[in-house]
Amino acid sequence: MHFLNHFLTAAGVVTVALLLGAGVLHLLARLRGRAAFVSAALCRAPALDWVITYFTVLPLIVGPAVFGWAGFVGALAGQVLSVHVWIMIQEWIYRDAVRGPRIVKVVNRINGTARNHAALWLTATVTPALWLVRLIEIVVYPPLRLLVRFPKYNQGDWVNVSRHKFSGLVGHDLIWCLYCDWMTGVWSLGTEMLRNVESFWCPIRFDNEKKCANCAVDFPDVQLGWVHAGGNMREVTETLEKMHSNGFHGWFGHPARLTVKGAPHLLETAHETGVPRG
Repeated sequence: MHFLNHFLTAAGVVTVALLLGAGVLHLLARLRGRAAFVSAALCRAPALDWVITYFTVLPLIVGPAVFGWAGFVGALAGQVLSVHVWIMIQEWIYRDAVRGPRIVKVVNRINGTARNHAALWLTATVTPALWLVRLIEIVVYPPLRLLVRFPKYNQGDWVNVSRHKFSGLVGHDLIWCLYCDWMTGVWSLGTEMLRNVESFWCPIRFDNEKKCANCAVDFPDVQLGWVHAGGNMREVTETLEKMHSNGFHGWFGHPARLTVKGAPHLLETAHETGVPRG
């Protein structure tokens, strides 16, 4: 009985809190003039990080902290329920858009409604993991950058959301497109940071050529400067000296390498290995 009461309480509180939070965001989006910067700031990191935390991870922390396992399950149920309620409200308000062309209509027809919705909610289960990736980007990379002089990034250029501005994107389509909007930015920024890590500490191609080809999509240095798997440690140390002795420790194809002062050998290396100059 206690489990049920705690479950219902957690579910109810989370549902109301998240819907209220969504309502506040919608009101802020209507601000005009100088006040409009508030809504714009909430769409980019670092402010966006707090918004994402409020809607995704905070309920799963507070729920079990207050009510144990019942609180965790209740918080999860409240999150799912709040999404469905928000979708219903959005689609009722924008009925004309709902009657028009939509992503959900096409994908449901292609893959089947049940399969499509099951797959979407399955992708949602990785949200806490992506939040942890984002936390690592915030907490780990800055001191790493200071220790080994990795490039500094304006993280808001990666971690932001903007698809809510797309005409006709409402309800079901909007919520999942915003999720992908955030997820793609977080993952891309993490990959960019990992390029620096790999090229600084381990500039050696993999012995498996299939893996090299696959990884080159996200780690172009595999093809643009890393030492061949059949090479030797002298080549590795010479590569490190050539690419990092100037004090810039970004991945070999990093755009800043083409403009960094006092490093003409990097321009030469970029030309030799085919790194684009843009």
